[in-house]
Amino acid sequence: MISRVIGFEKGFPLSEGNHFETYEVMLPKLNKFDIVVKNLAVSINPVDTKLRQSGKGTQQPHVLGYDSVGIITQLGDKVTHLQVGDRVLFAGTTQRFGSYSEYQVIDSRLVASLPNELATDEAAAMPLTFITAYEMLFEKMGLLPEEDQNQGTILIINGAGGVGSVATQLAKWAGLKVITTASRKESKDWSEKMGADHVIDHHKDLTTQLKKIGVTQLPYILILHSTDRYFTEMSELLEPFGHLGSIVAADKDLDLTVLKNKSGSFDWEYMFAKTDYNYKIASQGAILELLVRLLQEKKIHSTLTKIIPGFSPEVFYQAHQLVEENNMIGKLVVHY
Repeated sequence: MISRVIGFEKGFPLSEGNHFETYEVMLPKLNKFDIVVKNLAVSINPVDTKLRQSGKGTQQPHVLGYDSVGIITQLGDKVTHLQVGDRVLFAGTTQRFGSYSEYQVIDSRLVASLPNELATDEAAAMPLTFITAYEMLFEKMGLLPEEDQNQGTILIINGAGGVGSVATQLAKWAGLKVITTASRKESKDWSEKMGADHVIDHHKDLTTQLKKIGVTQLPYILILHSTDRYFTEMSELLEPFGHLGSIVAADKDLDLTVLKNKSGSFDWEYMFAKTDYNYKIASQGAILELLVRLLQEKKIHSTLTKIIPGFSPEVFYQAHQLVEENNMIGKLVVHY
């Protein structure tokens, strides 16, 4: 089966102009757990822009896209819990062609069915950030993934971004008090809308601001921007046996010895680790089933803030420009 895709041959910065192109590719043969999905919408994540810049020259085009809602058109032999015609959502994997494509082959264990009452674009904004936040809070930091079954306070650096917006909602659902950082008024307003109890300014001294609201130590801290910049201060704020987590690669070595005498934990989270290493990949489909339930129950809300229609190199170039400006609040979705 042939599919049109939007991709590029070699990594490029946006300053070089638009190197996205339209290609036609042959989809791979389905294995027993695979499905073919006709994509309807895809959201653009910061990881897309990073992988666009770093892509090596290859014989096949690079096809990004790690958040999608689509309709199943074909099933592998061992797929019994889904049917042709079902609408599904998923984040996918970096090991295969992504969702900047009309049709895509995806492992059925990575998807969840999407009920009719949930809108396509709103759902497409959520999978990658929800899985990232879930894995950090519940699989790395050890919180219970149940409503109001946890105690304590979490500080989220960059609360208005894609992951921060979801992590705020999930932490509140789980029972935590949430403090986030933001600087612009619209970012602060958005973070409060997501459920933050306090929003402090990351352009000012965080420790001083926290003291003013009665916080001197924290059991949970999540760094979602500039790990190098915040690591030392956050290590000092972390309480004994606390969890300090990050999803952002450090540009230099981090001195983890500063956490030793507190028995503090440093937690990395990378959503693609499971599919990169074929590790408990079905857990991501189960996480998305929880996402669907929480959206249905209105316990959490989509972080969609902008939609761009179309399926062309120009559309994806524009979308990458918007995300790379680093002023995005919530999520951007391209609707095919």
